[in-house]
Amino acid sequence: MTDNTSDPTVPEQQPAMPARVENSTDATRGEPLAMRARKRKVELVAALAKLPAGDRGRGDIENAVASIDSLLTGDADHLAGTTAAELSRLLEGSKHLAETAPTSSS
Repeated sequence: MTDNTSDPTVPEQQPAMPARVENSTDATRGEPLAMRARKRKVELVAALAKLPAGDRGRGDIENAVASIDSLLTGDADHLAGTTAAELSRLLEGSKHLAETAPTSSS
């Protein structure tokens, strides 16, 4: 039996994969929900500080920060089921806020 495939002498140039952007919501999976929310809040406040005053994304980020604050007013170590569900929904819904596309190094 003969092998009709040929080995390429020059490897094909594959386009570089963009760097994966990881936010605190994805990076903190498995940690307590209140801790994840606090880390996400810190990340959003830092992003808010970098945005200019007239940026259209400020309102969404400010809303997410205020929502996290309002949900963490009680005993954060023993969250009620409804509070935990709303906090989880908020984290998932806001995980792409303040993300920027990675720049290519071409």
